[in-house]
Amino acid sequence: MHVAFSTNKLAKLCNSEKKLRGEFGPRMASLIQQRLLELHAADVLDDMRFLPGARCHELQADRSGQLAVDLVHPKRLIFQPDHEPIPTREDGGLDWNVVTAIVVIEIVDYH
Repeated sequence: MHVAFSTNKLAKLCNSEKKLRGEFGPRMASLIQQRLLELHAADVLDDMRFLPGARCHELQADRSGQLAVDLVHPKRLIFQPDHEPIPTREDGGLDWNVVTAIVVIEIVDYH
């Protein structure tokens, strides 16, 4: 899957192990890198459903249209499909089998 970033600052952070370690510590930095590699390796978003520990899920309310994967609790890697228009199923839900590109928005505890 193609992975882009919402800002240059976030791209620089996520593409530098040193910067990730400085910002989040070694355990979190390692997990962020792992999740990004998993996202890159996935052919479609649906592949992420089956990865142990990732718990890829759609968000709701003010984060509708966004998805998250678990990091070190309670942090999440937040992203959204990078398609125009967003691929949907007949029932209006996101079609995970068609999403081949995402934009990483942030790393945050949204709870």
